[in-house]
Amino acid sequence: MLILQRRAGESIQIGDDIEISVLTVEGGRVRLAITAPTEVTILRSELIEAQAANQDSVMEQTTPTELFGILEEVLPDQGAHPAVQPKPVVPFSSLRQREKQNRPQQKGGDSK
Repeated sequence: MLILQRRAGESIQIGDDIEISVLTVEGGRVRLAITAPTEVTILRSELIEAQAANQDSVMEQTTPTELFGILEEVLPDQGAHPAVQPKPVVPFSSLRQREKQNRPQQKGGDSK
């Protein structure tokens, strides 16, 4: 690794066609200008790390079915995960009847 000190307005040359110039230095932050051919990829290191992490997570991705299988191995006494068990289907008309039965009865007539 080569370590250099540069001030604002100074630059370094890499090969024949890449130049890195220091634009400003303010409060511990440095602004750089990079001149390079378009075929040279320039990325911040945190983007390269994030890209590598994303590729790793895609390779390690587990399907929901596999996850439920893992849960059944870990919790064998619990049976299938609740999300896997089908829920009973209640017809809409049955729900309306229950709603009517549970409603308080109103007495007729206007009360003033």
